[in-house]
Amino acid sequence: MRRPLIVGNWKMYKTPAEAAAFVTQLREVTAAVQDVEIVVAPSFPALLPVRDLLAGSAIGLAAQNMHWEPEGAFTGEVAPPMLTDAGCRYVILGHSERRQYFGENDAFVNRKVRAALEHGLIPIVCVGESLAEREAGLTEKVVTSQVEQCLAGLAGDAVANLVIAYEPVWAIGTGRTASPADAQEVNARIRELVRDLFGADAADRVRILYGGSVKPDNTRELISRPDIDGALVGGASLQVESFTGIIRACEEAGKR
Repeated sequence: MRRPLIVGNWKMYKTPAEAAAFVTQLREVTAAVQDVEIVVAPSFPALLPVRDLLAGSAIGLAAQNMHWEPEGAFTGEVAPPMLTDAGCRYVILGHSERRQYFGENDAFVNRKVRAALEHGLIPIVCVGESLAEREAGLTEKVVTSQVEQCLAGLAGDAVANLVIAYEPVWAIGTGRTASPADAQEVNARIRELVRDLFGADAADRVRILYGGSVKPDNTRELISRPDIDGALVGGASLQVESFTGIIRACEEAGKR
């Protein structure tokens, strides 16, 4: 069965010192957690100190973005081998903020997904519709197109081992959350699409998360849905108490 995954995306918050203090405390309070996989995604400058402090623990490390080239004259970018050398296991790709503010599109994300897999990184591929698209009844069309294009050309085994995160853009950082029923409906559609494109094994194994104003008080109901395998957490991952509350709620949901 799919093991639940909780990922904390810290975005452009926490200096290396703040990140170090956070993970030191997080490691202590989650030491007994076994049934939930925990991952944190600090900013690039904090990756190395966080890696060192997490050594020997079960908490994984993710980067928030990367370029698709292994090296080159791309000022300001970070290459996949740099992330693996920094101890990353995961990398978040295609987040709506990357799309909105930095012009990334599905073709860019596809190139990054391929590069991540080639370098032994597990992509967390973000998809989701805007408020205008949702109100126009285009959620399924938009999410289907994103999944198809972002995962184009991949083999079923590769898709089975990556992570897809459904994050409705209108719910990110707004305090608004898709209802558990709505989130389940979209996640189920994503799994059905993976089944159609990549086969039953990939669909059964791929973990599909929900993201968008996830908090301790709504986690259990979200995670209890059959096609929601965890959460990509933004603001609530910035405080140890709230992030731990989400992890505990995931445990209590009894997902296996």
